[in-house]
Amino acid sequence: MSQRHKGQDTPRVSKVELRAHAHAERHRVKGELHAITNAVGRTMETDDCDEPAVGWKPVHHHDAEHVAHEAKGRRGFRHWKLKQWKRRTALRRDRIVLQQRLIDGT
Repeated sequence: MSQRHKGQDTPRVSKVELRAHAHAERHRVKGELHAITNAVGRTMETDDCDEPAVGWKPVHHHDAEHVAHEAKGRRGFRHWKLKQWKRRTALRRDRIVLQQRLIDGT
């Protein structure tokens, strides 16, 4: 995906570091879930368990202002998918054919 829309305010984290962090976090969450599944029914009730992955989110999700700015900038519609755009293209095509016929004299 293009890098040009990412914020210049936030420090860049290398892709290798980001993947290593995500891998370590997945490993931690998997270990905690395994411990919880072993504990449920023996020493702990289901309602007493907390989800272990709630505290970790990717780095770009921490900044609430950045998330709000990104949500505000979402595109509304794609103009080339509208019938009006297709109609406009067809009209242009017909106009070019008509001009060619007038120039050729046929």
